Amino acid sequence: MNSKNKLSEYTLRDLIRNALKEDIGAGDITTELLIPRNKVIKAVIILKEKAVVAGLEITQRVFKTIDKNIQFKAISTDGSWEKSGKIIAKVEGKAGSILSGERTALNFLSHLSGVATVTRSFVNKVKPYKARIMDTRKTIPGLRELEKYAVALGGGHNHRMGLWDAILVKDNHIAVLKAGARGINIKGIARLVKEKKPKGMKTDMEVRNLKEFQEVLKIPPDIIMLDNMDISQIKKAVAMRDAQCDRQNVKIEVSGGVRLGNVKAIAKSGVDIISIGALTHSAKAVDMSLEVGSALEM
Repeated sequence: MNSKNKLSEYTLRDLIRNALKEDIGAGDITTELLIPRNKVIKAVIILKEKAVVAGLEITQRVFKTIDKNIQFKAISTDGSWEKSGKIIAKVEGKAGSILSGERTALNFLSHLSGVATVTRSFVNKVKPYKARIMDTRKTIPGLRELEKYAVALGGGHNHRMGLWDAILVKDNHIAVLKAGARGINIKGIARLVKEKKPKGMKTDMEVRNLKEFQEVLKIPPDIIMLDNMDISQIKKAVAMRDAQCDRQNVKIEVSGGVRLGNVKAIAKSGVDIISIGALTHSAKAVDMSLEVGSALEM
């Protein structure tokens, strides 16, 4: 994993241990009943469909957590695009250890590869344009850093990691502020954000229509997020921003309703960021399997 997205050793260790505990529990009873303790096997992990590979390091760590003597060799690299039928890793060691870790290892690998693959699909659609494909906080609890790592491998970019590292004013923040302070409007909220933000911290503010966009643009934050606007509204917002020389550094983000079928048109409009929750919350796991080859008696 690259340094930007790397989990701490402590976090990664606990994540793997909890995943193994969930699957193995008190013991892998089938393996313990049937498989000789000293049987050594060789196995390969094979893709059953074309995909961007992501998660080989955590896959290795799963096996090493069960048995430090397992030999794991990655044939592919994280971020590589591979065809169906490709052997992406080889595993050798005690049969019981490999069989016990198989499902947990593949769960991580197939899910993260799915995230990277769907991200690559979106990234390829917007290649001629400046728009960056970004993830959101719509992640599986406990897997956010891994999923964001997979997004980066797919060519996407990471939005804020959590609630602490950037200011993002969403519709419910605005609703609470309006309910608590009679007369405050969207422009006033944008001004309040600008006054209160910590030095050096990026600010992002969500708007629901062009009227709100126009008002927020007068202040403005670093990023204005267009929430569920159609392509006609998006184009008008970009034109409004571009028409003001002193506002052309304000980035426009699009969120909501983004699909592979319309992402190119959105990018073509001139927006800077397209954030897509589906990269993580709806990514289809990549079909792959661990297949045992020759077996040897020690």
